[in-house]
Amino acid sequence: MKLIIRLGLASAMLAVAPAWLVVAHAQETTAVRGMAATCANCHGTDGRSAGSVPGLAGTDKGYFVQQMQDFKAGKRSATIMHQLAKGFSDAQIEQLAVYFAAQKK
Repeated sequence: MKLIIRLGLASAMLAVAPAWLVVAHAQETTAVRGMAATCANCHGTDGRSAGSVPGLAGTDKGYFVQQMQDFKAGKRSATIMHQLAKGFSDAQIEQLAVYFAAQKK
């Protein structure tokens, strides 16, 4: 009897786990999209620039991370990007890099 109860509990936990992961992924995706939206004023919606500012859509992940790290460290000159980049953690920069790399140009 105890074995049946344990198997039932284990089955219930396995059934709920995928739903929880979907919710967690959706929340993370929403957070990353929110961060990316802060870039839209200059770099365009989803990184598709219509002006003279470089677009971010389709940018190589490694290149994006390096540029943001260079802005943070003051190695790359900019009007405002060095200040903005300092507001992102390394993990957030990685998340943004993945997001923009996945966007179509």
